[in-house]
Amino acid sequence: MATSQHEGGIAPGAQLLIRDEVWLVRGVTTTEHDGVKIVAVGMTGIVRDQEATFFREIDTGIRVLRPEDTTLVADTSENFRTSRLFLEAVLRKTPLPQSERGLAMTDKFVLKRNPYQQRPAELALSGLRPRILVADVVGLGKTLEIGLTLAELIRRGRGERILVVTPQQVLEQFQRELWTRFSVPLIRLDSLGIQRIQRDIPAGRNPFTYYKRVIISVDTLKHIGRYRHHLQNIHWDAVVIDESHNLMGGRNLRAQLAKELAPRTDALLLASATPHNGDRRSFADLIDLLDPAAIADRDNYRPEQIEHLYIRRTKISPEVRDHIQGSWADRGPSQPLRCPASGAEEKVFAELTDRWLDPDASPAGGKDGRLFSFNLLKSFLSSHRALAETAATRIKTLTGGEAAVAEGSGIEAERVALERLRDLANAVTDDDSAKLGGLVAKLAEIGVGPGKPARVVVFSERVPTLKWLAEAVPARLGFGAKAAADAVRVMHGGISDQKEQEIIEEFGQAASPVRLLFTGEVASEGVNLHQQCHHLIHYDLPWSLIRIEQRNGRIDRFGQLHEPQFTALILTSVVPGAKDDTTVAEKLLAREAAAHASLGTAETVTGLYDARLEEDRLTKDLLMGKPVEERLAEPTPDDLLADLLAPTVASSETAPPAQAALPTLFDSTESFVTDAIRGLYGSRNDLEIRREGDRNEIFALTPPDDLMRRLKALPPSVLKSQRMHERLRITFDQQTAQEHLDKARARESAWPTVGFASDLHPFVEWLVDKVLVRVGRLEAPVLRAAVDQPTFLVQGTYSNALGRPTVVEWMAVSELPGVPTVRPMFDVLAAAGVGPRMPNPLDSGDLSHLQALVPAAVAAAREQLEIQREHYASEIEKPLAAHLSRLDSWTQLSLFEDSSARRREKVTGTAEEQRALVRAMRTSGAPFVRLLAVLEGRG
Repeated sequence: MATSQHEGGIAPGAQLLIRDEVWLVRGVTTTEHDGVKIVAVGMTGIVRDQEATFFREIDTGIRVLRPEDTTLVADTSENFRTSRLFLEAVLRKTPLPQSERGLAMTDKFVLKRNPYQQRPAELALSGLRPRILVADVVGLGKTLEIGLTLAELIRRGRGERILVVTPQQVLEQFQRELWTRFSVPLIRLDSLGIQRIQRDIPAGRNPFTYYKRVIISVDTLKHIGRYRHHLQNIHWDAVVIDESHNLMGGRNLRAQLAKELAPRTDALLLASATPHNGDRRSFADLIDLLDPAAIADRDNYRPEQIEHLYIRRTKISPEVRDHIQGSWADRGPSQPLRCPASGAEEKVFAELTDRWLDPDASPAGGKDGRLFSFNLLKSFLSSHRALAETAATRIKTLTGGEAAVAEGSGIEAERVALERLRDLANAVTDDDSAKLGGLVAKLAEIGVGPGKPARVVVFSERVPTLKWLAEAVPARLGFGAKAAADAVRVMHGGISDQKEQEIIEEFGQAASPVRLLFTGEVASEGVNLHQQCHHLIHYDLPWSLIRIEQRNGRIDRFGQLHEPQFTALILTSVVPGAKDDTTVAEKLLAREAAAHASLGTAETVTGLYDARLEEDRLTKDLLMGKPVEERLAEPTPDDLLADLLAPTVASSETAPPAQAALPTLFDSTESFVTDAIRGLYGSRNDLEIRREGDRNEIFALTPPDDLMRRLKALPPSVLKSQRMHERLRITFDQQTAQEHLDKARARESAWPTVGFASDLHPFVEWLVDKVLVRVGRLEAPVLRAAVDQPTFLVQGTYSNALGRPTVVEWMAVSELPGVPTVRPMFDVLAAAGVGPRMPNPLDSGDLSHLQALVPAAVAAAREQLEIQREHYASEIEKPLAAHLSRLDSWTQLSLFEDSSARRREKVTGTAEEQRALVRAMRTSGAPFVRLLAVLEGRG
């Protein structure tokens, strides 16, 4: 049987005496074999600020400091600063209880307060566990939504250990957003980061225990064999997996990774703009990661069965539309730019049409051969360079193996035909390329050139095309060799993760000389390219509405202040029967634009929900002679999937998410920090603090070593370039922080030199911890205030078997030693005038009469806490009961659909695990009570 987390009064916030040092409890959980595990931070001596883990069964000398033994001490600080800071620090360190479902952090960060971006956090907090799929379409700001959700979890003590898994090209982008907007540092483990930590941590040490909050690429972590033993030995508070549609596919490495992580985290946040691949079973597998008791029949399920697990909106969803004014410009039209083929290109079209795409004449026989013929066509529609390389690669394959000998003359005929096609492609010069001419003319029209500010992203599916364009375009726009080296970047899947991140950062900086980014599909997911760019050109178009939409979403996204402009180069031919870009690409361009305007997304148009399936289906349609228009006009074949991917309904009339009331003794975090520094350092200026800025809105200080340890999660390049070890510059003003964030994009680094300090900033947390240790073990300060009789300020907490608070009460106990009266602490503090201007007469006198009342005050608080436990029981039980009801329905339906012995065993096991989780989330054990301070009348 699990040991109660409150046995002996151990709960988050409790003080323990272990090995003759005082420790402050940060977290408490029950282990299977070693009893209660206690995570604590040192408060005294050589262990100050050091985090450690203790086990109740192993460390038998743990002593809980009992509230009845609290010694009252006089507060002789100016304006009772020590007491006020101590009370505020306790407030900030105490996690919000499970019964508090309102959002507490919505207005504390560097972002506009948009209710639609708060909905995912609201949904995450409403369920049994914070496990949701954020399925908003491209551009709505899923990173911000995830940041808000993580912030709420951190405030509830459920975000101490965080793992973020993203595609490698967005690692730094995600890390930077979490830091610059939310003050949440994540250690980045890209290829360079891994090399660095191998130098920093002891050999053989689990890197995921050494660092508490980590961001790593899915491509690194998916090597499950290399990391399995590390992952299996750690439990996370929260795991985020971005672009989670890549997890679908059953046995792929990413899916295995997700299955390893899902049971080892409390919160699981999945994010994807394309969450469904068209396979009901694959989507059911994704939902199963969040809640294994959500879907009973993987072939037949409805949206209402999983509505507690996912949220999806588009740009035209009412609540989104009503709150993006001024933050997201309306999308411009998608313009096809027709480029008539040159004579040399028409020869290629003729060869493709008459020989390769004619099923009776094609030298590539069979079904696979006909598909390869279309691959040749698509290569040419990209560029003559891409076609030449495709043909050359095929020739090498045909002539380099045993297949060439076995096939004989059939292979020889195809080889000869390929050589002819390759020669025709090679005969096309740059001056013959109609699309190249069209691209240069369009770029000139936009204003791209030496000394001009305009910048453009150009997409192509083929790497040879990208490399060729990077060579051919700059000179035609007037860039010299040196200027071209500065102005042009090429990004594709063949470059390193570090290089990808450098290119993306450069393209987003106003001061960067980069004007042209030639990129492939590697940049079509998750990457922000909109900060300095609102022009996107499709040099060639993928035969997929989903991929077109993903590309467009790189500049058509939240924060885009200029109308996004899209152009697609359409190569046309006069060869009879030629399948030029008007056959497929131009039609897809128009259909994506129409779907975006009417539905907010093009994902559901074809009913396939997967880019590769869309491309394959269109190719097969052409093979069968079926026009593309017919496929695009067909109704969605699976109403279930269409319903699942329909936007979540919300409008401006919908009530915004409920807000939690956070009691505080200070007007702002800045005023708390200012007072804390005075209280800790007095007139000494040990931190060498200076105020900077026109309004003194910037704090500049020299960070001590123990603070720098907390900042080491930031990229070493940022720490070094900003010389942060010498001067840390922060601001508490959101407008100032945004201004410096904007300035950073105009410099060499997108990381601002002045950081925003939210309540979650390491500097603020560092100060809070230092304030807490100023009051000794089992001590409570006495303040003189405007009260008629002695009033004891008491904190009371109930928790569940997982160590998380379910009830938190802040009580003021008076009328002692008679019949005690218990009132809300903060009402009493306000009425008593507790604040920065309260005088301290420094005549504490004899405190023995107050000391004698301590046991009675603690007893009265315990009695009140028991009453409040019953009061909150129904609030705590509501989501638990809802989950049990869903669980019962799932169990019955699962066994009805398949009552085999194997299925029954699995269903029964899952149901018992879920019921055990529900039991663990109910309030249990004795309360934790702490006497914080005493108010005595000034007379």
